[in-house]
Amino acid sequence: MNVHLIDGTFELFRAYYGAPSATSPDGKEVGATRGLMRSLAALLSRPDVTHVAIAFDTVIESFRNNLFAGYKTGDGIEESLFAQFPLAEQAARALGIVVWSMVEFEADDALATFAARHAQGQEGVEQVVLCSPDKDLSQCVVGAQVVTWDRIRDLVRDEAAVIEKFGIAPASIADYLALVGDSADGIPGIPRWGAKSAATVLAHYKHLEAIPKDAKDWGVKVRGAEALTANLREQLEQARLYKTLATLRTDVPLAESLAQLRYQGPSPGLEEFCREIGESASRYARLEAL
Repeated sequence: MNVHLIDGTFELFRAYYGAPSATSPDGKEVGATRGLMRSLAALLSRPDVTHVAIAFDTVIESFRNNLFAGYKTGDGIEESLFAQFPLAEQAARALGIVVWSMVEFEADDALATFAARHAQGQEGVEQVVLCSPDKDLSQCVVGAQVVTWDRIRDLVRDEAAVIEKFGIAPASIADYLALVGDSADGIPGIPRWGAKSAATVLAHYKHLEAIPKDAKDWGVKVRGAEALTANLREQLEQARLYKTLATLRTDVPLAESLAQLRYQGPSPGLEEFCREIGESASRYARLEAL
């Protein structure tokens, strides 16, 4: 069997900026919620999707904001999008999908936790598919057993593809993000470290803690090595903090077992929820027969 784990927050943002605006009978903006439901229904209709869960950032802030003031927050999110956060979770539950609502942790942490739990073919799992293009999730990839899937481009990345894309193995992704930064998450990175230099050095040393503090001791040749080592020496504690921020947690307390992720069709409340947002329940009739 394959297990599909969905980044619901990404899917909601994608729907908000890609689906047409729409209002519910009581005048609320629900276009993104409707778009999310239709996207999820398309996924659920695939014959290989038998076990599925979706994780949402119920709030944008997490434990990482307590570690670093510059980490991403919900500031700047449009109100018409933010108001659909709870609706999106309701929509997924109405479709019958297991929903993980993240407050202390982030959605990616939930996906990483379940993937780690079932990564080695446990209980008959052939493949865990992380449905998101987020590069953070590349650190979870294991051979061809745990992969990421960019549904927009229909692009699947196994471990070989991660190495081809970033020049490093999945185990070095958090180190890579610590050095080069990640603007989406508010991680600034270390000055002068770019994608090429970080990939070259980490491909050799794997983790930033193993990088020699003197460029003369490096086993690889990188342009500007002296400046790179100087900046890393000066900001080593910051780099370690950034790595902590970029490292996905695998200890999220998820109650569901693999068996509970088996998709069994929409919930009894689907029709009522569809009425609430002005959506046609008949769009999802085919899911009843799966």
